[in-house]
Amino acid sequence: MSADEVWVHPLVDTGFTQGPGAVYARGRLALLAPSTSPISLDAELKGVQAQWQHVQKFAIANPEHAPYGRAAQQALQTLGIWERVKPKLVLGENIAQATQFVTTGAAQLGVTALPLARAPEVAAVSRHIPLPAHLHAPLVQRMVLLKNANPAAAQWMAYLQSAAARQVFQRFGFEDP
Repeated sequence: MSADEVWVHPLVDTGFTQGPGAVYARGRLALLAPSTSPISLDAELKGVQAQWQHVQKFAIANPEHAPYGRAAQQALQTLGIWERVKPKLVLGENIAQATQFVTTGAAQLGVTALPLARAPEVAAVSRHIPLPAHLHAPLVQRMVLLKNANPAAAQWMAYLQSAAARQVFQRFGFEDP
């Protein structure tokens, strides 16, 4: 399973998989702030810009290798505030670490995955707002079975494509494939 289907294609192309696999979800971004933050959250980040003096650090996953970081950069560029954010950036090695920077107060704001923002342990200490999907390229998430996968893996993959699994994905902030 990959949060960026681009990483799956080489496995398929070189014959390591049992076919092309399937898209299981499309990811979404969220703007995240600690619960105690005075900063207003809105999808266009107008509150962030108006209260910029309260932001010392802004967390995203590293866009060089993390799909959610790349999408966060695209969203900030689309909103026209990337250059303003860049000097205050702190980069997580992955989206979980970027989220941790915000939930611990090490960063005053960040962009994370919507499902992470909705996770109970994150939601208990933070506030978030989903960002519009049109702000960045789609976050297409794909799964494949490797050639040597056992039957349980095939059953799991089949379940993840079921209506019941799609309902769970949607409840936590993923979009249908």
